[in-house]
Amino acid sequence: MPIHHPPRHGRRRPALVVLCFVQFMLVLDDNVVSVALPSMREDLGFGAAGLAWVVNAYFLAFGGLLLLFGRMADLLGRRRVFLTGVALFGAASLVCGLAQEPWQLVAGRFVQGAGAAMASPAALALIALLFPGTGERARAFGIWGGIAALGGTVGLVISGALTGLASWRWIFLINLPVVLAAVVLLPRLVPESRAGRAVRLDVPGAVLGTGALVALVYGLLRTGESGWGDTAAVGSLGLAVLLAVAFVAVEARTAEPLVPLSFLSFRVRAVANGTTLLYSAAMYAMAFLLMVHLQTVLGYRPLTAGLAYLPYGAGILVGMWLSSRAVARLGVRPALVMSFLISAAGLLMLSGVAPSDGYASGVLPGMLITSLGCGLSLPTLTVAALTGTTEENAGVGSAVLSSVQQVGGAVGVAVLVALASRRSDALAAREGPLHAATGGFSFALAVAAALLVLGAVLIGALLGKKHRPEGALGTAEAPVAHADRT
Repeated sequence: MPIHHPPRHGRRRPALVVLCFVQFMLVLDDNVVSVALPSMREDLGFGAAGLAWVVNAYFLAFGGLLLLFGRMADLLGRRRVFLTGVALFGAASLVCGLAQEPWQLVAGRFVQGAGAAMASPAALALIALLFPGTGERARAFGIWGGIAALGGTVGLVISGALTGLASWRWIFLINLPVVLAAVVLLPRLVPESRAGRAVRLDVPGAVLGTGALVALVYGLLRTGESGWGDTAAVGSLGLAVLLAVAFVAVEARTAEPLVPLSFLSFRVRAVANGTTLLYSAAMYAMAFLLMVHLQTVLGYRPLTAGLAYLPYGAGILVGMWLSSRAVARLGVRPALVMSFLISAAGLLMLSGVAPSDGYASGVLPGMLITSLGCGLSLPTLTVAALTGTTEENAGVGSAVLSSVQQVGGAVGVAVLVALASRRSDALAAREGPLHAATGGFSFALAVAAALLVLGAVLIGALLGKKHRPEGALGTAEAPVAHADRT
C-alpha cells in the first residue's frame, strides 16, 4: 500500500499556507535579481557576460533538474525531498547574500535553482494529495497560483526597494526566515508520502532526460543572449534533440521508467501541458518585454516600473477567484478557451501602447485584461495537467508541469525578444529609436497573442467535451478516459 496518511482537515490549511509561502519565495527568486543587477556588477566586478549568468544559472538548474527530482520525490518521499530542497535553497541564499566574488554568486544561484527544482514539484504533489476532491483541489491550486503570481509581481517591487534602501544582498537574505519556518513547521503538518511500490530510480532515463532539459535550457538562454547564429546555442539545441530521442527510446524499453510514456500520452494531461508550454512562452515574454518597455521607452525608474506592475498581480487574484466558478458553470474546455482569448485580447491592447501614452490610459487596461485571463487559466491548467495522477506519480506529474512552464518561458523569452530586436533594428533606419523600440515590442506581443489563440484552438479541438476536473486519487482515471473517447 502507498505510504500516505492524510492529515486531519484542520492541518491541511496551515500546511497549504506553508507550501504557498515557499512557492512565493521560489517564484520571487525567479526575477528578484533583475532590478539589482547593476548594483551587483558594481560591487563584485562582473563582466557583461558573467552578469547574465546571475539570472541564467538559476533557470538552468531549475529547468534542467525538475524531472529528476520530481521522480525522486515519488520514490524517496515527497516531504523529505521538499524539506531537503528548501534547506538547500536557504543555504544557497546565504551564500549569495554573503558572496564576495562573481563566481560565488553564480554558484550560489545555480544551487538555489537546484533546491527550487527539488522543492517545487514536491510541494505541488503534496497539495495534490492533501486536497484530492475536485472543488477543494481547484481552490487549493487557485490559492497556490495566486501566491506564486504575487511572488512574480512583488519580486520586482521588493528588489527595487531593498536595493535602493539597503543592499542587493538582502534580496537573498530575506529568504532565510521563510526557509526556517518551512523546515520547522511542515514536518508537524504533513505526513510523509511516497510511491507504494519499491522501485529503483531509472538512472539512464534520469541522465538522458536531465541532460536533454539542461541542454535545451542552456541553448535557449544562449540564443536569447547571442542570437540564432551562435554556434554554442545551435550545438546545445541539437544535443538536446538527440538526448530527447534517446530518452524516449530508453523509456519505451525500461520496466520502471523515469516518465512512463503512457503518462505523457494521456490526452487531457498532454493537452494541458502542451498548451501550458504556449501560455508560458507568451506570458514570460510579455513580462520581460513590458518591464523593458516601461523603463526604456516610457521612462519609468526601476522602482516605479515595479510598482506599475502591481495591478497585474491584483488582476490575477481576481481571475483566480473567478476560475473555479467558471469551471463549475462552463466546464474545463470552455473556461480555458475563454481565458486564453481574454489574455490574447489583453496582449493585443498592450501591443498598441505608444511612447506618448499615459499609464492609466495606455498600459493599465491591457495589463488588467491580460492578468484576468492569466488568473482564470492557471488553476484550471494545473488541475488538468495533474488529472489522474496517483500516489505513484504525483511528483513526476508536478515535475512535468513545472518543466513545461520553465522551458516554455525560456523559449518565449529567447524567441520573442529576438523577434522584437530584429523588428526594432529594421525600423530604426527610418524611425526614431523610441518608435523603433515600440514597433518591436508591439510585434512581439502580437506574436504572443497569436500563441494564445493557437492554444485556445488546440484546447477547443482536443480536450474532451465532457471533461471536468476530477480528483487525482482513486476514481480520476475513469471519467478522464471517458473524456478521451469523446
